[in-house]
Amino acid sequence: MPHLNDIPTGALFAVLFVLILLSAFFSGSETALMTLNRYRLRHLAEEGHSTARLAERLLKRPDRLIGLILLGNNFVNILASSLATVIALRLGGEAAIAIAAGLLTLVVLVFAEVAPKTLAALHPERIAFPAAWVYTPLLHRFSPIAWLARLVNIFANTLLKILKLYPEGAEGDTLSREELRTVVAEAGAMIPKKHKKMLLNILDLEKATVEDIMIPRNEIDGVDVGAPLDEILQDIKQTPYTRILAYDGDIDHVHGFLHARRVLQASLDHELDRERLLSLIREPYYIPAGTPLNRQLLQFQRQKRRVGLVVDEYGDVQGLVTLGDLLEEIVGEFTTDPSDSIADVRAQEDGSYLVDGGASIRELVRTLDWDLPTDGPKTLNGLILEQLESMPETGISLLINGYPVEILQTQANAVKTARFRPADRRPLPSA
Repeated sequence: MPHLNDIPTGALFAVLFVLILLSAFFSGSETALMTLNRYRLRHLAEEGHSTARLAERLLKRPDRLIGLILLGNNFVNILASSLATVIALRLGGEAAIAIAAGLLTLVVLVFAEVAPKTLAALHPERIAFPAAWVYTPLLHRFSPIAWLARLVNIFANTLLKILKLYPEGAEGDTLSREELRTVVAEAGAMIPKKHKKMLLNILDLEKATVEDIMIPRNEIDGVDVGAPLDEILQDIKQTPYTRILAYDGDIDHVHGFLHARRVLQASLDHELDRERLLSLIREPYYIPAGTPLNRQLLQFQRQKRRVGLVVDEYGDVQGLVTLGDLLEEIVGEFTTDPSDSIADVRAQEDGSYLVDGGASIRELVRTLDWDLPTDGPKTLNGLILEQLESMPETGISLLINGYPVEILQTQANAVKTARFRPADRRPLPSA
């Protein structure tokens, strides 16, 4: 066996070069494997990508993988340092050792650490996937290298347990709702802007309740079953809704909901009388106030309902919620006429807006992108009263979240009409 002194200096330089390449491989592959998108990796593995499966299998035990990489990286770095010392002694004696150490540190830092890790962070799959084919056989259970890596892991994991960090109990790849919001928001061009907004709206359903989107009690359209049949039929013909609330006298005595098409069909068949009308009424569906929208969406599906009455803790009707209103919270307005969604808002030539006091705050925020608080009062009237802390009077002006607001009309201690002057002067959507 030849002695080290018998090996030519050129050969030692060649070996040193190979060691630096190996160090770059270990450093770059470590960064690439650890920065892989785990969800994309899982998707590729489920699609049958063999290399992705290998990488996913390796990352199931990151402690073993990191132990192997660090073991290899430290080994080649120490060997490279020893070779550099031998070469320095040959070329310049002991005085050249310090120079060799400095040069080797610079070379390793640039070419075996910073450059490969930067490249791996920018293109993780290009480096991680080929590296998976190298590390998989090295981590085979009968591999001597694997046994040595396991020994290193045992010592490292024991130390972590002593420090009560428990590596085996580390959290998985689950995401919280807020983290998922960030993932969706940062998806960029991968998700169309409209689809991104829909996904974010779905995540926000839990934050809103049925009270936030319900039609207030005083705005609910219905028919009085105690009225003459001709009058009831005329009201049904004029209503734009398919399902109509049926009550006896007032909304506190609800019978249920009528399907307009069935009533009109019975009228065309000359079968409509009061008994037939009452038989067409479907029992009401009540929704407790404060029910989150995500839960109510599932309830509509389970109960096979499209409309429900919101009631408070005393059982009094507070408003009405439809499946369409709830879906609009996800997909936005899907009415054919954009002006229908902003019927309570009228644009003025000077850039201001006349807004009805009963306008929904959430509708103003969603339709016009106004920055108004949605966690308090549900209507503009309620928001103004909260800010004033007194009864409104015509001519009073106030500032709400930076928007100048002037009360133009009041009625029965409530704001009937107010003038908004939004800073961005965003125009209303045109039909």
